[in-house]
Amino acid sequence: MNVEQINFHHLRYFWAVAKEGNLTRTSERLHVAQSALSSQIQQLEAQIGEALFQRDGRRLVLTEAGEIAYAFAEEIFATGAQLLATLEHGRLHEQTLRIGAVATLSRNFQESFVKPLLGQPGARLYLEAGVLGDLLHRLEAHAIDLVLANRPPGRDFAGRLRCRRMARQPVSIVGAPRRGFAFPKSIEGAPMILPGRESAIRLEFDALCEQLGVRVRVLAEVDDMATMRLLARDTRAFALVPSVVVRDELRDGLLRELCVVPELFETFYAITAERRFQHPALEALLGRNESELLELPKKRRKKPA
Repeated sequence: MNVEQINFHHLRYFWAVAKEGNLTRTSERLHVAQSALSSQIQQLEAQIGEALFQRDGRRLVLTEAGEIAYAFAEEIFATGAQLLATLEHGRLHEQTLRIGAVATLSRNFQESFVKPLLGQPGARLYLEAGVLGDLLHRLEAHAIDLVLANRPPGRDFAGRLRCRRMARQPVSIVGAPRRGFAFPKSIEGAPMILPGRESAIRLEFDALCEQLGVRVRVLAEVDDMATMRLLARDTRAFALVPSVVVRDELRDGLLRELCVVPELFETFYAITAERRFQHPALEALLGRNESELLELPKKRRKKPA
């Protein structure tokens, strides 16, 4: 049997049933009669000359031949999805790069990351925010090309995605300009703006405060870095942020970096999926070094009176 004899319609139905593990549920999802599904799979088995499933009660379990066929089917249909994603919406002619970023990620970092793409002839950028898990599923479905995050993918995505550490940013305590700040003494009982409790920065900061025997007064818990930036600027409270989040305010003298919290960092990751044809702009963006991505503008010097 040669490849031209393989019926890819049969293979698609086999792939769908193998993913679901249940003929009835697959039938309902695809709106195809169970008898038709069974017939398609039987014809594929006849072509291959091997049984692909064996029954375990109501469940269908892949045989050894079925496992091999399923692995190849996954690659075949993933390649098909890549083909559609590459050609649709004019992406062949317009270099549309689709990036998903977690909501807690610094807007300044995002801007620094995509800056080389802006202004390039024919280049287009689509940037969306979301929850990491949702963005990773969209990445696997080829709906986006890249995910920017401040933590790596979980075990559920192990082996399926590539994760590159782009930069590591110290986390600081910032606030209105003042004298005599000393860490940790100055934050004892002081009002603070902190990241949400699910944030890696927050978890590590809480652990550090416990270790030091320091208790702070939480004025606000914020998951969005843009909101943290506004609150840090418009209140007298201390804020726990990577300095890149408020670099414009630091430059303009509206805020001051009061201290760098010891051993506390936010790490920025770029996550991509295995693809036959990666977006041409990705290589240049992913090849940038940490200093380019996190460089802080110099503070403005006051003009002499």
